[in-house]
Parts: sequence; structure tokens; C-alpha cells
Amino acid sequence: MVQQTTPLNRFKQRLQAGDRLIGLWSTLGDATVAELLSGCGYDWVLIDAEHGPNDLRSVLAQVRALAAGERFLGVGFGELSQAVVRLPEASATLIKQYLEIGVRNLLVPMVNSVEEAEAVAAAVRYPPRGVRGMGSGLARSSGWGRLTDYLAAADDDVCVIVQAETRRAVDALAQITAVDGVDGVLFGPADLAADLGHPGQRNHPDVVAAITRGIAAVTAAGKPAGIMLSDVAQAKDWLGRGITFAGVGVDSSLLVTAAETLLAQFQDDLTVTDAGY
Repeated sequence: MVQQTTPLNRFKQRLQAGDRLIGLWSTLGDATVAELLSGCGYDWVLIDAEHGPNDLRSVLAQVRALAAGERFLGVGFGELSQAVVRLPEASATLIKQYLEIGVRNLLVPMVNSVEEAEAVAAAVRYPPRGVRGMGSGLARSSGWGRLTDYLAAADDDVCVIVQAETRRAVDALAQITAVDGVDGVLFGPADLAADLGHPGQRNHPDVVAAITRGIAAVTAAGKPAGIMLSDVAQAKDWLGRGITFAGVGVDSSLLVTAAETLLAQFQDDLTVTDAGY
């Protein structure tokens, strides 16, 4: 067996460097869609296992498809959209399984306290720093055992982004971002707005104030702050307010919008006729 070393996590490197990283949300749960998106030029593509129709095997297929662009498009690894996976929940068992299929960048929803953040950080690390089980030699995570330095490199290779989606989370960000192993925070304006009593009002002054306060806490800790907004003007506005990584669209919404926009260009010219059927 040829011995190899673990490649650097390009997404994590750029995140920590403060690069502006523009991402796309993928909720369709389809490997062909992921492969199609891989060469579009986005810095990262998020595979959504929280709200999308995904399970472990479908996520694996999409992670593989995102990496396939190197073969089909003739581009290098650093030029491909990097895969980020949003988990269904902050479960140590699920974290272990997703890591073993080769996911390196995790987005963990609804992390509301320092205790929850510490539990996530422990789940992605091997003892003595964490509680991750020692099964990588049997899995894709270590290249099926070919990455001989994997156990030594894995703790610092995995990237953990936690989502701040409630008032409680925003209030605890100073403590959450101090946790060793939390690499960034992504704000969820929709859930935050609902938790603050303003469902559907992502631009409500209370929501804007909470996110602004949260960004200040995250950046003060030297960690990157992100956001998910499909409104272009709003996303650009937040990128000017201290956000460095942003999800700016959703594959399902883009497909619907493009299809409806195309049809609208023809509907004015169409007339209803009775063809005799």
C-alpha cells in the first residue's frame, strides 16, 4: 500500500485567513446537482442534511460528486467548491459518522451554549482532546488507511462552524467562540428572527441589532463570522459589516426562479386556442 499524508483543508485555511468565501446552499439531495455545482466557481457548497432530504449515503454521494470536478473539468483541488455539510443535529454519533465518510467541514445547527459548543468540539477530536472513536482506519476519512498521518492530523484538520440562531446563542457568543475547536460562527437570520418574535422579518431592527452584536463578539474572539441570505443586497450589506463567509443562494430556489423567469418571457405572446381536443 502506498503511504500518503493528509492534504490540507483548503476551506479551513482560507476561513482562518479571513478570506471572503461565497457559498451556495444545496438542498436537493442529488449527486448530479452537486457535480454540476462543483465547477460553478463558488468557494463552498453546503450540503444540507438538516432541512434537505439527505441521509449519510446521499451526503457521501454528493461529497464525492463535488470532488469529481477535478476529473471532469480539469481543474485543481484548490479551485473546486469545497464541501460543507450541515448536520441534522449536534449529535456525537452523527458527527462521527459524517467525519468517517470524509466530511471535513461541518456546520452544526442550533448551538446555544458553551456546553453545547464544547460537546461538538470534543466529538470531532480524538482522545485525549476529545471523544471521537478510533475507527478511521476502516473508513474513507483516512483514505481507507492510506493516510498514515491521519490520527495525528485529524484533530486540527476538521473545521467546525456553529450556527447562532437564537437570542440565547447570541448572548453566549463570547463564551462559545472561546471554545478551542470552534472555528467560526454562522448566523441564521430566519430562525433568529422567529426566536426574537419576528418570524419572516429578517430585516427587523431587533434582528439586525442582534446579528451586529453577535458579529462584534465573534470577531473580538478572532473567529470568522458568516451568514446565510439569498437576498443579494442584504448579503452584500452584511459582507461590509464584518461577515467574511456567506451563503448567498439555494439550488432549489435558483431552479424555480430561472424556470419561472424563462416561462414569463413567453407567456405574453401566448394565446389560448381550442385545438379541437
